[in-house]
Order: sequence, then structure tokens, then C-alpha cells
Amino acid sequence: MRHLKLQWNWLAILLVSCLRTYASSASKPNILLMMADDLGLGDVGCYGNDTLRTPNIDQLAKEGVKLTQHIAAAPLCTPSRAAFLTGRYPIRSGMGSSTNQRVLYWIGGSGGLPPNETTFARILQQQGYTTALIGKWHQGMNCESHSDHCHHPLNHGFDYFYGMPFTLVNECQVREKHCLNSWVQAKYWLYSQIIALTVLTLLIGKLTGLFLVKWKAIICFALCGFLFFISWFSSYGFVKYWNCILMRNHDIIEQPMKLEIATSNVLKEAVSFIERNKQGPFLLFVSFLHVHIPLVTTEKFLGKSRHGLYGDNVEEMDWMVGRILDAIDKAGLKNNTFTYFTSDHGGHLEAQKQNAQLGGWNGIYKGGKAMGGWEGGIRVPGIFRWPGVLPADTVIDEPTSLMDIYPTVAHLAAGIMPQDRVIDGQNLMPLLQGKVRHSEHEFMFHYCGLYLHAVRWHQKDSGALWKAHYTTPIFQPEGAGGCYISGLCNCFGEDVTHHDLPLLFDLSSDPAEIKPLSPATEPLFDTVISRIARAVQEHHRTLTPVPQQLSEYNNMWKPWLQPCCGTFPFCWCDKEGDSDQEIL
Repeated sequence: MRHLKLQWNWLAILLVSCLRTYASSASKPNILLMMADDLGLGDVGCYGNDTLRTPNIDQLAKEGVKLTQHIAAAPLCTPSRAAFLTGRYPIRSGMGSSTNQRVLYWIGGSGGLPPNETTFARILQQQGYTTALIGKWHQGMNCESHSDHCHHPLNHGFDYFYGMPFTLVNECQVREKHCLNSWVQAKYWLYSQIIALTVLTLLIGKLTGLFLVKWKAIICFALCGFLFFISWFSSYGFVKYWNCILMRNHDIIEQPMKLEIATSNVLKEAVSFIERNKQGPFLLFVSFLHVHIPLVTTEKFLGKSRHGLYGDNVEEMDWMVGRILDAIDKAGLKNNTFTYFTSDHGGHLEAQKQNAQLGGWNGIYKGGKAMGGWEGGIRVPGIFRWPGVLPADTVIDEPTSLMDIYPTVAHLAAGIMPQDRVIDGQNLMPLLQGKVRHSEHEFMFHYCGLYLHAVRWHQKDSGALWKAHYTTPIFQPEGAGGCYISGLCNCFGEDVTHHDLPLLFDLSSDPAEIKPLSPATEPLFDTVISRIARAVQEHHRTLTPVPQQLSEYNNMWKPWLQPCCGTFPFCWCDKEGDSDQEIL
């Protein structure tokens, strides 16, 4: 009898354990994150555009919460996405840059998201989520060999990866003008010449006995010069084969990738992942290749918008959003899926071809992509949907950040965030659910590379939203709204203006940053500037030195790090053929 009682006790314990496991799993929502590439805030219908058709994104906003002050932590792809993935300003992880190379330029470089950074994917993976990244990565690949994959998505918490480890660039299409910055090519060539002359001088001195120098030093200089020369040489014609590749997990499946079927393949992979994992919980991060140049658009959407190729590409991306949401509905997951849509930063104003605009529109906001301070470069869409949990058709005008997704999804998954580092993001759930009126962000710091260009202060008691600019880019030509001569605005040197008396705006009354305040027009001017300066000092005290992932060395192409499908340098393959050409 006692033996039977013990058996029943064990069965009861097992049943309770199973029920708890089931309840825990059921209480964790699936998480769908969608991020556009270079999409301007003003390109979306629900943010005021009445000439581009984005019905699916607009419907998402109608069914959920729309944020109007959603801010990227950086105005360019690589650092912004690093901040999104880690919940930390890029400067903390070494993903900010002190040079004009503010994004990763080569898959075959050694820079990337450091392995010791903990992404939200890692936290959710530890909580039993099946995690996937489909689309663009642009956070690096290898550290010491062509296959160590130290920066790869699978080394950062994703169970599955399908997409581009790099990003779309014009070089991916043969007919397009190259977009690897001409100044980068010129710098590689200049350094090659300087080092070649140095090696020649050292060699002559060694052979003639004019001065003592070790052969080891000459060889080191020669190798360094060779690296710069090969990087310069590679920037002409080889980018398509070495950067424009498609991977499934660790395997290269297309090198170069076939752009004409990329949309179809990305969409099919996203839908397939949802279908395979509908028992959940899952994290699906769809990182669109749209709407970055060269604006690869399928024939179905070409010429259909009122804004040329760029408009066609935006409308195709919106259609993709709709198909992914349809897959969620079809699987019966709508009410148990936390859905989010955003862009990595503002639209690219300077992207033009003849008279055609190939970049986004940032609405009333000044500036755009690459501009660390102006609103147009960092204010992005922020749309959330979770039926039954988040209110529908709601607009929140509070400062929030892409970095907030990190603690938000960690909270939803009952995950534990790292305790040994600063997390700059804030859990958005109380704000999204209407449980609190104000964002947790009091100060937000707007970097351009490693340079602090501006700071905003949300003075909650008064409702004022102050923003002080310490540095602003010099527009080219003078009076233009962007840097049309150089193609992108830079962060330092002769390309910027330093304001000894910071430019101060009250974004609550002047969101377009048109009328800077002064001590004569704003009685609180000195008080506000002083308070922001103290916040900057406090912020700087939280920063610690870290290796710079975007240094010139890390951002230089290295043959031994180049992923290659074949025998280097003959890198090309098509492992999956044309079986996926038909679009969904």
C-alpha cells in the first residue's frame, strides 16, 4: 500500500511538472521582428505618406501600437543593428568607429559583433525558443580563419540563418555604379604607394649599408603594403564574388547570390520557418534586404508605384510583410505572437541616379542616413501588435529606442539579462500596455561613430523634450539638406561644425529642428544646457575601453578570412539551382 502511495506521489509530481512546463511554454509568446533597411519614416502610410501604398504595415499599426519617437542608436546599418541586437550603444561593444568607415566593408574582414556580447537571440535560445535570422546580417563573419565563424549569427544565439552575411550594395548588380566609397579606394591606393616607397627605401638602405634595419621589419612592411594593395585591387570588380553571397547556416549556397530570386527565397524561408515551428515558442527576425540600393525589385512590382524604383521596392517590401503576417494568421498564431516592425535608421537622401531618387523620405525631419544627430537619420517606424495584450489603434509619443527591444523580448521570454554590463534599453511593455504614461528614457545619446553629436532630454514633469546638438554635418552643397557631393555625411574633421554654444531645440514644439533656441529666446537655456552637460559626464563614466571592431585593420579585406565556395580565389557556386525562382 505504501509502495502504491509513493507511485501516486511520483505521478502527481510528474503531472504538475508537465503542467508547469506547458503553462510556461503557453505563456511565452512567439516573437516576430521585422526590420527594413534604409526605410525613411516618411515612406510609410501610417506615418503620413499618402502617395506610397503600404497597406500591410498600416494595418499592423491599426491593430496595435505606433510609436512616433522611436530612435535608432546609430544612423548606419552595422552599428545600429549591433545596438538593436545587444540593447547597448555601439560604443560599448566596439561597434562605433573613429574613422569614416562606419560600417563593415568586407565579409573577409576581422571586425564584427564581439563573441562576448549577449544578443536577445541568445537569451531567448536559453529560454527554450527556436531562433532564426532570415535576411541581412552585416555584423561580421570570421576572426582568424575563413571558417571560424566567430561573428556568425549561429554564434550569437540564432539556431538558423538564411540570408546575406553582408548587405546589398551596387556591386551586387553588374550594371550599377560601384558604391564602395571612392575615398576608401583612394586611401587603399595611397597607403599602398606610401608603404611601397618605405619598403624600397628600407631595402636600398639595407643593401647599401646606409642604415641598419632587420629583414623582419622589411618583410612586415611589405606584407602590410600587400594587404592594402590587394584591398584596393579587390574593390574593382571582385566585390560581387566576395561580398554578395547567400548562406544557409554555415554553408555558402550562392556565390555570387542571384538577386532576381532573393525576394522569393527570403519570403519562402520566413513562411517555412513559421510553419515548421508553429508549436512554438519561436523568435523570427526577418531582416529585409529592402529598401537598400540597388533596390532589387521583382517584375511584379516594377513601375507600379508613383515614386519610381524606390517606391516599387517599398511597396514590394510591404507586400512581403503582408505575406509573413498571413502565414502567422494561417498557423493560428496571431493572438500569441508579439509582432514588431521598424527600420535600422533613416532614409538615404543622397541616393540618386540622374534625376531619380533612390533613397527614402524622412518626412518633416531634418537629415537622413549617416547623420548622427538630426532626427531624419535616427527617427524610425516603431509598430507593435499583440492582440488581447496590447491595445489596438494606439499612438504613443514618448522617446523610445531600438535598443528597447532587447529587454522587452527578454522580459516576454522570462529571460535573464547579463548583469555584468550596462544595458541601455528599457522594457517597453508597461508603456505599450498603457500602465505608465512616460518612457523610462530621460536622456538619449546620439552618436556619429564614436563622436557624440547630440543629446535629448525628456523632461517628464514639464513635458518638454530638449535636444542639444554639439556637432552637426556641413551639408554639400551649402544650403542642401544632405551631403550630396560626398554621398554621405561624415562625423568629424572639416566635414562638421562644432558648436561651442550647442544648438538647442524643443522637439515638443519644433520636431523639425528649424528654430534653434538661444539664451535670449529661451529663459531656461542655460539650465537645460547645464543639465544635459552633467548627463553627458555621467554617461561617459559608464563607458569602458573595448577593442574597436571597425578599426582600419579590422575593416580591411584579408584573403585568409574570405568565405569561399570553391578554391580561393575562384569563389563561385550555386548549390540549390533555380528551384526557388517562382515567387509566392
